[in-house]
Amino acid sequence: ATRTPDHTALVFEDQQLTYTQLHTHANQLAHLLSDRGVGPETLVAVCLDRSTELVATLLAVLKTGAAYLPIDPSHPTDRIATMLDDARPAAIVTTSTGSLTALTIDIPTIHLDRTDLTDRPNTEPPLTAHPDHPAYVIYTSGSTGRPKGVTITHRAIVNRLAWMQSAYPLDATDRVLQKTPFGFDVSVWEFFWPLLEGATMVVARPGGHQDPGYLVDLIQSRQVTVTHFVPSMLQAFVQEPAVANCTGLRAVFCSGEALPAELRDKFHALLDVPLHNLYGPTEAAVDVTAWDSSAPNTGASVPIGRPVWNTRVYVLNARLEPVPPGVDGELYLAGVQLARGYLNRPGLTAERFTACPFGEPGRRMYRTGDLAHWTEDGRLVFAGRADEQVKLRGFRIELGEVQAALAAHPAVDQAAVIAREDTPGDKRLVAYLVLGAEQNQAELGSSVRDFLSARLPDYMVPSAVVVLDALPVTVNGKLDQRALPA
Repeated sequence: ATRTPDHTALVFEDQQLTYTQLHTHANQLAHLLSDRGVGPETLVAVCLDRSTELVATLLAVLKTGAAYLPIDPSHPTDRIATMLDDARPAAIVTTSTGSLTALTIDIPTIHLDRTDLTDRPNTEPPLTAHPDHPAYVIYTSGSTGRPKGVTITHRAIVNRLAWMQSAYPLDATDRVLQKTPFGFDVSVWEFFWPLLEGATMVVARPGGHQDPGYLVDLIQSRQVTVTHFVPSMLQAFVQEPAVANCTGLRAVFCSGEALPAELRDKFHALLDVPLHNLYGPTEAAVDVTAWDSSAPNTGASVPIGRPVWNTRVYVLNARLEPVPPGVDGELYLAGVQLARGYLNRPGLTAERFTACPFGEPGRRMYRTGDLAHWTEDGRLVFAGRADEQVKLRGFRIELGEVQAALAAHPAVDQAAVIAREDTPGDKRLVAYLVLGAEQNQAELGSSVRDFLSARLPDYMVPSAVVVLDALPVTVNGKLDQRALPA
């Protein structure tokens, strides 16, 4: 790497750590974790707000050879309890005032604010991780109402990071903005790409990723050179009056949603900065295709491009046959970046990670559920979903999980949840409910939202609740989404 020991590794508000300080802190915590039985093929749950402590803790977990499991402190305690019960980590790292205090947990817990690490060795722990050991597990929304943990190996994420460095080289003069919540996979490259290459990580304050004005100020004041936005947040970012002053940026990445051509054009009208469109599911180590949005394109959305290193992409019909250019098919992925599978879910893993009929026997491919088509010149274009999964502001939501939570409400007899865009650019979740007998409709809206907020993350709680006498159905007896009122 191009760093020196005294080079700044990360900046957070009024704190600044050099690479020596960061690794010293991470090494001491890694030795403590190792002494408590943490190592390869084990998980460490990390429940911390965005901070220097969070970065050091993630690094410490990887130094032990274990995998980290991000637990967002803002999530409902019921959901956190479900994740911990499913994952059964070997240890938890948190603080004594964190959200886990409301839970009764029989997992060894390290409270950083009550732990003295000064007597621990500051030397590098023995290297115990193998390329096929897990590096992290991230939980995503589940269609059955139960979130599922995606297990990513070192081999997979290292391929992704090495490709990114080759395609968009960082050096010690770069400053990368870390603002994605660490329960989402984009955060992985925001954390580890700059640390691998000797750049400086600028860490946004907790909640700062939702404030475009703050982000504009932070990018300017901290001389950020590289950052990422989901398209919906990029839309809010370019509407900030001072965004044209962010001239220190040299690369902006987009992923998580389709990037509209109109938004790309608006961005380029304000900033003379490369805008790179990336695509990939959590199940394939963050991103598997990439496209430079400044390349000529006449479509309504920017292409998602061509595969990254050691990755194969197939657009197939229902018989698993490749479709010709211009014809939509389902997107399948193969190669080194595929996840090991879903944690403790062998049946679901077998369903989604299937035998690949192309190439060498024994290879797997992942069924994304995304629709896409090839252009004549070999570009991949995203064309929507083949199932009920939606993306809102970059968050991946299985509508079935929201409906399952609604069905548990004692006043609800039937429920349907869809993503609507009644106002252009304002996509949101709406719940349609049929009440049980003698239920009070007037009090239901707030009751349902409170009920869901105790079980689901905020981004999965519908922004509107509509009560109907009956759900409209087609002649085949299926929900008629087009007949649902705005």
